[in-house]
Amino acid sequence: MHASEEPRPPHGAHGVNPALVRHARERSVSIQNRLADRITAFSGSMRFVYLHVVWFTCWIALGVESYPYGLLTMIVSLEAIFLSTFVMISQNRADAKRELLANQQWRTVQEEDRQNQELLDLSRQILELTKAVHEATRTAALAPPTTPPPA
Repeated sequence: MHASEEPRPPHGAHGVNPALVRHARERSVSIQNRLADRITAFSGSMRFVYLHVVWFTCWIALGVESYPYGLLTMIVSLEAIFLSTFVMISQNRADAKRELLANQQWRTVQEEDRQNQELLDLSRQILELTKAVHEATRTAALAPPTTPPPA
């Protein structure tokens, strides 16, 4: 990289919507939101799957309890209840982001519409002026030439 070149932002960083950055910053203020975000991120990862595969294998292989594994079933059921709540929290967060983006896009559309109306008005004014110049030029061309007064 030459000294005159600016460093490039990290991959994906240049396209981040500022409204989403502001939304993430507001969410990160609450400890509950940060905790929910971390749990949701972990429970949606392959590490979570691998952990459960190891956990279930050890539970059965070490004979923690006998078949039909009532305690394990109860633990997994409680975990499913809590994880479904975190999934709903994650969906609510995604909905809030989508709503934020939709509102921002609507404001952009309204601003573009206003600008388009302004451009149409300017185009109409230019057309009227062009017609007036054309008419004045045509009228001047059709008028008999005036002879200059004698000197």
